[in-house]
Amino acid sequence: MEQQQIINQLLTILQSDSLSDEEFNRNALQLFAYQYTNNLPFRKFCQQKGKTIRTVKSWKDIPAVPINAFKEVDLTCTPTEEAERYFMTSGTTQGVKGKHYHPTLQVWNLSMKTYFKQRFMKETEKIRMGILFPTEEEMPNSSLARYLALAKQEFGTEESHYLLGENGIELERLIQELEQAERSGEPYALLGASFSFVHLFEELENIGRSFQLPDGSKILDTGGFKNQSKEWELDDFYHELSRLLGVPRKDCINMYGMTELSSQLYDSGNEQVPSVKSGPHWLKTRIIHPLTGEEVSEGERGVIVHCDLANFNSVTTILTEDIGMKVGEGFLLLGRVQGTEAKGCSIAVEEFIKAATEPAQ
Repeated sequence: MEQQQIINQLLTILQSDSLSDEEFNRNALQLFAYQYTNNLPFRKFCQQKGKTIRTVKSWKDIPAVPINAFKEVDLTCTPTEEAERYFMTSGTTQGVKGKHYHPTLQVWNLSMKTYFKQRFMKETEKIRMGILFPTEEEMPNSSLARYLALAKQEFGTEESHYLLGENGIELERLIQELEQAERSGEPYALLGASFSFVHLFEELENIGRSFQLPDGSKILDTGGFKNQSKEWELDDFYHELSRLLGVPRKDCINMYGMTELSSQLYDSGNEQVPSVKSGPHWLKTRIIHPLTGEEVSEGERGVIVHCDLANFNSVTTILTEDIGMKVGEGFLLLGRVQGTEAKGCSIAVEEFIKAATEPAQ
């Protein structure tokens, strides 16, 4: 298939209500054939594992590429200079940042908007928003900046604002926003990186303020507290969110995403933690044993693998560095890899680098 055919097909899928297992498998295999043909480092990796267009019969057989591979090579089916945008990873490993290239943002944008509406907005069309993150202009290569810009643009009222400046949270303006919401009874949504909320907790504690936001108000946090000055237990974090802002924990939603994917996953609130997370019908998640690569049984810990059909230009199937456990139609996110799990991920990265740098067959 040609790239434009793939894009058109994906746009149809993203706007559909569901996708049968058979349809998901067929589309995943079409994308695998396209990526195998056009993404040379990926093809070398597949060949080293004995996986080809002829031998891969199921989406579960597609080799999972470790996320750190994005820091080692350009995983793209089209020339990098033709990308409309590329998003950069956090670069925590020796300062090296991976790049995820997007020849068009059509698919990424529609993926975000469709599932954000379903999981966060629900029956609400528009809501006044405060954004605790830098703007897209300030961080053009941040997928989270793009995500929040789209949220504000598509689902925020005209009174929605960014509330993070050069010197951190614009506390005076934020307090005005929260007070206005309390007075008017108009639902309010606060969205941002998890660590931004931690800074907000500290600011509100310092001045002895708390708020009771109106019914229908929502909170969205994402990203966790990795490499921040203070680690928080999940239960404590959502307790503080609810206590200081007056939003029930069932309306405190966590978005789970990563630069290497083109779709996001959500929970349905955080009354209980860890909460069950799940993705859209064009993404499937497996939990595997870190050393064997075999899928583990429901209720067993393993490393999370996502197959995201919206990842049409790079690779559909990503081996994360997150530990999870399958629960029903979703999974529990249990933290970052350690010990045996970390060893398994390191081996996967070494295998990928070795394969990607060998001559093509």
